[in-house]
Amino acid sequence: MCPAKNRRLLIEKVFYMAGSVLKSKGTNWTRRLYMQSANFIIRLNNQKRHGIQYYFLFLFLLLFLILNQATALTPSQKPAKPNLPPDLDMLVAQVMKTFEVPGLSLAIVKDNQVLLAKGYGVKKLGQNEPVDAQTLFGIASNTKVFTAVALGTLVDEGKIRWDGRVIDYLPDFQMYDPNVSREIMVKDLLCHRCGLGLGAGDLMLWPASNLNRKEILRRVRYIKPATSFRTTYAYNNIMFVMAGELLERVSGIRWEDFVREKIQKRVGMVHSNTSCALVDKEENMAWPHIPLEGQVVPAKTLYLTENVDPAGGINSCAEDMAKWMLVLLNKGKLPDGSQLVSEQVINEITGIVTPIPISKPAPELTPAAMNFNGYGLGLRIRDYRRYKVWTHTGGLEGYVSQVWLMPEIGLGVTVLTNQESTAAFAALTNQIVDYYLKAPKFDWVEAYRQFVARNEQRSREELEKIYASREKDTWPSLPLADYAGLYRDDWYGEVEIKQENDGLTIRFKHNPELYGKLEHWHYDTFVARWFDRELRADAFVTFYLDHEGKISEVKMLPFSSDVDFSYDYQDLLLRPMPKEKK
Repeated sequence: MCPAKNRRLLIEKVFYMAGSVLKSKGTNWTRRLYMQSANFIIRLNNQKRHGIQYYFLFLFLLLFLILNQATALTPSQKPAKPNLPPDLDMLVAQVMKTFEVPGLSLAIVKDNQVLLAKGYGVKKLGQNEPVDAQTLFGIASNTKVFTAVALGTLVDEGKIRWDGRVIDYLPDFQMYDPNVSREIMVKDLLCHRCGLGLGAGDLMLWPASNLNRKEILRRVRYIKPATSFRTTYAYNNIMFVMAGELLERVSGIRWEDFVREKIQKRVGMVHSNTSCALVDKEENMAWPHIPLEGQVVPAKTLYLTENVDPAGGINSCAEDMAKWMLVLLNKGKLPDGSQLVSEQVINEITGIVTPIPISKPAPELTPAAMNFNGYGLGLRIRDYRRYKVWTHTGGLEGYVSQVWLMPEIGLGVTVLTNQESTAAFAALTNQIVDYYLKAPKFDWVEAYRQFVARNEQRSREELEKIYASREKDTWPSLPLADYAGLYRDDWYGEVEIKQENDGLTIRFKHNPELYGKLEHWHYDTFVARWFDRELRADAFVTFYLDHEGKISEVKMLPFSSDVDFSYDYQDLLLRPMPKEKK
């Protein structure tokens, strides 16, 4: 046998041995490259071309494949960790200074890795105790997707269906319209299309209602719809509370316990809890702060009870929210490879169910323009710079938060703060996201500073118009004593008006903090000025008289558009209750 032939046979033997390794352990593209090259070399062999170019080609290919597999065959080797945005700490400091944020918690995940889980600032002004990665903040409505995922576990177990009728699982559930009561599905509880108005029924939750969830369930049937069923997006909390009741009824486990044991513990969220009623009971908890009389101050009163928990009760931190974001981005897969919920459940949650009208962004925020916008099940689905986003915001007194997930690039950002500036989390999130998108340079902090300044000017102008609309030199139609008495709304219950100290007071039976004086405004309209000024929720109270000059009904409206929508005074229709005979 000639030396050339020996070399050829030896090389071919090694070549085919490499091929067997690649066949079993190589990547798709290295296997394809090998097969194409093998076919080429076989053709050379058949043509008996054993020139030097044959061996150079073989050696080059073999070296390439070996080097490639040196990395491919080491599964323990992790991919390079993506970089954090440059000067990130300086950016956070700028955001906190610009928007007066005492404490902030930030989590960033990318490509299935936690890049950052860090606390900034202080838990409470005046105490200088620093926020760390485990410091808890109220995440408010970012709780809603936890409720959706919890129900998703029951879907996976075959105990409920997304399109199953609510009354089949919760027989005592009723809406105002019996047709809606009969047709409303489980998924309708989670996507803001049930026909109720913005925040309808929230006075049964906020501030610090003494109604439990079972009593709220009974009263929902008396809330009149604002639109037709499944035609209009209108954000509400009550239906998520009902979803929590459904979860408890089907599983036999309280919402708080179910989410803690079957969601948070499995995800590894070891620091988080499931009730806003625990805010003052946690040691490592950021204290809420509110804007009051031109400055940000620690809240003196907590208006939180567990009845709101399925809609907004979770307290969490950067470390735990990073884990949560990774589970969502991985379609429900946990770090151990098991599924928290099926991919089908995550797909259902992250698909648009209720379209949301697209509004033009404020002139300062033009790059935030959207091409689509909608609500899934506990998550909002939109786009940002043409990439899909799963997101939600949350707000309670003294806390605001945002979770921002971009599945197409494997990015997640959570910002938690212990104050009420939504501009802070929006500016910080957008600046971080732009870095990973390599977007054109844009100063989101300055843009939101201008946006906030313009809104503050609008608020001042609105108040000027409100006071200018007041009719001077007018008097009530009746003696003050005739306005006193008990009034009742069908869904809320009783409101008491008393004559005290030559004036009138108003007190809501189920919200002890809603107690204040009635100041005459004009004619038969008064303004409820709550004694607790931290509420920032004054209201117009107008008495309507019948043809006999007696009070027939009382209606209320927020004093200005700055009053939080959860003070849904506009949904009340108070009628006088018969006075007890003395």
